Amino acid sequence: MSQDFIHLLPYWGYPLMFVLMFFEGPFATMIAAFLASQGLFNIGIVFVLSVIGDVLGDIGLYHIGYFGGPKIIEKTQKFLKIGDATVEKLKNKFHQNSGRLVFYVKSTTGLSYITFTLAGALRMKLLKFIKYSVLGGIVWSGLLVFLGYFFGYAAEKISQYIKYAGVAIFIAAIIAVVVISHIKKRESAEILGNGKKS
Repeated sequence: MSQDFIHLLPYWGYPLMFVLMFFEGPFATMIAAFLASQGLFNIGIVFVLSVIGDVLGDIGLYHIGYFGGPKIIEKTQKFLKIGDATVEKLKNKFHQNSGRLVFYVKSTTGLSYITFTLAGALRMKLLKFIKYSVLGGIVWSGLLVFLGYFFGYAAEKISQYIKYAGVAIFIAAIIAVVVISHIKKRESAEILGNGKKS
């Protein structure tokens, strides 16, 4: 049964992986890259699916803002608990350099959702939005794929000598993503011109 599962994984795994990357890209990408290091997936396909899934999610948020307008921005603010001051700063940043803003908030938690929705509401050109979303996705997904593959490779080698080392390294990989996301969140705060939550 396990052999059959492993045999079917590349066929069913890629579509499932893509769906997960669309909704929760970072962790799905890390897990897929981790499994790729074990020979269950192709690392190149994992990277491409990660970028595509991530960008499609961004485009979805863009269109929510485009068709939802100010009302959807208000609802998104309340849902994400983002203050009016932060939204106003984001609007100012859009007028200054919308592409740079989209690129730098790509990997943040929470702020990326409101930013991409706001991009649509403010009628940022779709092609320009996609361009910077793809560029940010390549950088972010590339880092996640590298980390997942590296930790998976290390787990395989170390597990030959230390029991449960693979589990420990996988947990370390997840922690690494959380730490990086936190750093990116702080960077996004700096983009807004402050280090405090608004």
